[in-house]
Amino acid sequence: TVSEPAQKCCTENIQPFLASILEELMGPVSSGFAEVRSLFDKEVNEIIQDFQKTNDITKLKENVDQLLNLPLDSVKMEPCYLKVNLLHELLQDLKSRFRVYHIDFVIQRTQNFMQELMENAVYTFEQLFSPSRQADSTKVATTMEKVKLRVLK
Repeated sequence: TVSEPAQKCCTENIQPFLASILEELMGPVSSGFAEVRSLFDKEVNEIIQDFQKTNDITKLKENVDQLLNLPLDSVKMEPCYLKVNLLHELLQDLKSRFRVYHIDFVIQRTQNFMQELMENAVYTFEQLFSPSRQADSTKVATTMEKVKLRVLK
């Protein structure tokens, strides 16, 4: 009894708008994930530059260990999270139009995925780079750059 009217309602009132809604929502989401990528790139570049200046393997290990804490560093991750906060405004329009509730939940889940992505990136970087730490110090910076590019792919 309910199935047919529900399908008709979805087909007429929701489905035609799904593509435009998705496109509108993906702007802030994509922007947030791009910011995560940019932050990872920036942090690894700083580690590479610091190592090239000092050639200090001990300091390099400390910097890589600090990189592993990046996903939990709310100050550094904040710009990434702010990009997604734009969803709050976009979802307000959808809330009234389509009765979308739990806006904060959508934003929080997106931010959780961003943190998870950063965790995966720094973990993968550490795992791929770890065997190369003992290598010739002239090759370490080059290896870090290659590993960074591999992770960013």
